[in-house]
Amino acid sequence: MNILFPYPTLGGEVVFKVTGAKLDGRALPVSMISREQRVVALHEAERSQWDEARLDLRVVLPSKELAAGPWSDVVCVAILTEPATNARAVAKLSPVDDGNWAGSLRFTRDDHHSRALLTINVVATANGESGRLIGTAEETWSVEFNERTPTRKQELNIQEINFRDGPHEWLRPFKEAPWLVETTGDMPTVHLNTGFEGLAEFLNGRGGAVEKAVRGVLAAQIAAEAWTAMFHAAVGDVELDDDNTPQWPAGWKDGVLRSMLPDVLPELSPADALLEIHLRRREGGWQDLQPRIQYAAARRAKVSRNLGNGLRALNQSGE
Repeated sequence: MNILFPYPTLGGEVVFKVTGAKLDGRALPVSMISREQRVVALHEAERSQWDEARLDLRVVLPSKELAAGPWSDVVCVAILTEPATNARAVAKLSPVDDGNWAGSLRFTRDDHHSRALLTINVVATANGESGRLIGTAEETWSVEFNERTPTRKQELNIQEINFRDGPHEWLRPFKEAPWLVETTGDMPTVHLNTGFEGLAEFLNGRGGAVEKAVRGVLAAQIAAEAWTAMFHAAVGDVELDDDNTPQWPAGWKDGVLRSMLPDVLPELSPADALLEIHLRRREGGWQDLQPRIQYAAARRAKVSRNLGNGLRALNQSGE
C-alpha cells in the first residue's frame, strides 16, 4: 500500500545529548549524567531540595537535507513531559554552526513526581503551513527525580504467580500457559506461572554452560513475546489530534514505539512511521507488517544472539 504523506519530513536522524545540568544554579556532578544510557539523575545526596533545574542540550540535525529541502522557518525545540503529572516544559534551541543547535531547558521541581521524558522536535513551514512537525529525535532521554544513579530503570515487571491457585482469578483460565504478558497497567508485566513445573526454578537457577545458554534462549523468547505485546498495546493507544495527526502515547508506550518503529519501518522517519502505522490499521495493510514487528521484537530481545549461544553450547557439549 502506498501512503501519501500530507507534507515532506526529514529522513535523516535527529540526535541530541545533555551536556550539563544545574539545580538552582549549582552544577550537577558529571557522574549524574549518563550519555550511554541517556539518563539524568537529579536527586543528589547533598542537595535533595531544589526549586529549578536547567538542562544544557546539544542537538545535531541533518544539515544538508535541511538546506536542500522545501522547508523554511525551521525551529528546533526541546520538550520535557511527565505523564504522571501531565507536566510539560518546552525550550527553543538556537543554531550554533552547521547542523548543530544548542540551548537550555528549565523546569521546576514542584511540577514533577518521579520520571520525565526528554525529546527533540523539529518544526518548520511546509507546503505553506507553519508549525509542521518535520522531525523528532530517534531516542529519548530519561530525567529521574528520585534517583541518585543515572541508570535506566527496568521497563518490565516480572511476577511469579501460580495461575491456577494464585490470587488473580483472571489468570486461572490460562493455568496451562507457562507465562502471559499483561499490558494494561502503568508498566507492562510478564506473569510467570509457578504452577508450570520447573519454569521459575530453571529461570532463576545457575547450572553449567549448557543450562545457562538454554536459559538465555528461553528468556529471549519470553522477552520477544513481551515486546510484541507491548508494541501492539502501544499502537492501540495512539490517538489523533484536532488535525487528525497521530500523537505519540505517554509513558512506556512512547518508548516502545520509538524503539521498534525504526526496525518495523526503517525507511521512514519516526513521525512518518507512526502515521503509516495508524493508516495501515485503519485502511488496510496491517497484517503485512506482522513479520516486521516480529523481527523488531526479536532484535530487542536479542533472540539471534541467545539462540546462537545455545546452539554452540549444545554442540560443544556433544563433542
